[in-house]
Amino acid sequence: MSEPDFTEPAAFSLALANENATAQLMADLALLIGPGDVITLSGDLGAGKTAAARAMIRYLASDSELEVPSPTFTLAQSYDLPSFPLIHADLYRINDASELEEIGLAPLPDGVVALIEWPERADGTLPPDRIDIALSHRPALGSVARAAEITGHGKAASIVLRLKALREFLEEARFLDATRQRMAGDASTRSYARLVRGDDVFILMNAPKRPDGAPIYDGKSYSAAVHLAEDVKPFVAIANGLRAQGISAPAIHHADLDAGFLITEDFGTTPVIEGEPPAPMAERYQIATDMLALLHSKPLPATLPLLPHVDYAIPVFDTDALLVEIGLMPEWYLPDRDAPLTDGARTEFVTMWRELLAKPAAAPKTWVLRDFHSPNIIWLDDREGINKVGVIDFQDTVLGPAAYDLVSLLQDARIDVPEQLELTMLTRYIKARRAADPAFDAAAFAELYAIMSAQRNTRLLGTFARLNRRDGKPHYLKHQPRIWTYLNRSLAHPTLAPFQQWYATHVPPPRG
Repeated sequence: MSEPDFTEPAAFSLALANENATAQLMADLALLIGPGDVITLSGDLGAGKTAAARAMIRYLASDSELEVPSPTFTLAQSYDLPSFPLIHADLYRINDASELEEIGLAPLPDGVVALIEWPERADGTLPPDRIDIALSHRPALGSVARAAEITGHGKAASIVLRLKALREFLEEARFLDATRQRMAGDASTRSYARLVRGDDVFILMNAPKRPDGAPIYDGKSYSAAVHLAEDVKPFVAIANGLRAQGISAPAIHHADLDAGFLITEDFGTTPVIEGEPPAPMAERYQIATDMLALLHSKPLPATLPLLPHVDYAIPVFDTDALLVEIGLMPEWYLPDRDAPLTDGARTEFVTMWRELLAKPAAAPKTWVLRDFHSPNIIWLDDREGINKVGVIDFQDTVLGPAAYDLVSLLQDARIDVPEQLELTMLTRYIKARRAADPAFDAAAFAELYAIMSAQRNTRLLGTFARLNRRDGKPHYLKHQPRIWTYLNRSLAHPTLAPFQQWYATHVPPPRG
């Protein structure tokens, strides 16, 4: 699904009583933009253009004291911000649009956000897809009051419409006056901010309805083919379902399920890892392992209530979905390593995997949270037992083999989990499952653990290559050597002996 093709601009206006209101508006807009977006700021001298730009830059930098000088004399100032690079330009001293090329603004660099004051000096050379914010004095509302007319042109019209919807959601939820604090994003299209109101802190989630990828998998997008959430409804249903099972998942305080906005409980930032480089904290991994064992020992429903008279059916992590996932490795990783598969080798790859995946397909099914690893586990020290483990990323939950989430935890793609700790936690999990059910088959579970490890790590090699090449997120490549190590651990299982030989022949290790 592509973005709507807007032929008419989208616009709305609002009053800004003071600089705090301006900062809140610019933070809300910052939640919705990304590399390539252009924002122009117009208005008379003293209308607040630089103040608005400064507020956005400080928000994106997570630094309320960051020095953000007016670029009146430098003309353009660059910032290497955590989310993306940004250029802040002031064209007041530009005499002719041809001068934009001299200062690196014509054309604008790829992959940056541009904040441009005095855009009228560009004489029509700015991109047609942009957001214009026209500021003007409103002394009748107060000495520092401003009015803002926000207009989205071309493709940026959709951003302005979403900004308007977000502001209406926050106003209805009575959070419009809350202080915004930037939060790091994840590998998805979702974005987050903290909302601070007095001593209380909440999480704002922006999750627009959006498939991941073109419909190239039998007419489905990648997200549809592998059952990734494409809106916030699964998050709400699974959050409520986890809490009903005694698991610490954030409470949902306000929701607009159609627009994709949520305000949720904030679990804070206390991790289950420590040190530099980060390493697992064994005691906290023990509790996380115990939480999984307890959850997996229960009969869990396949459907959950979402709205009155509306249920959410948890999708099944079927063989076709698992095959699409591992297909990312030959699709994205192998071309990066100059090792594309022949047609025969590709057919052999799919045939081998389809046969192997019959084992997890036949295994008992439970809730698979899918990304149960250190970035998504918050330590809640004021709670007891397994409730100390706060889970924050579960919207992609499926019905599948219990071994998958244990692999996610103990073969964390982003940190090194020592093999001895992995084996200790695997043993701890098996003992807990056997204590709850003496018929629990430890050997069969260990085999499934190896299979799901090989499947997950094969997929991750391709996922991180795709995040780099398609989405412009090269920092994920640094994790590939770790994933390679985990993959080779699992391939050592006797059941995977044919795969060990096939990978040795066809799949080169990652660079670095």
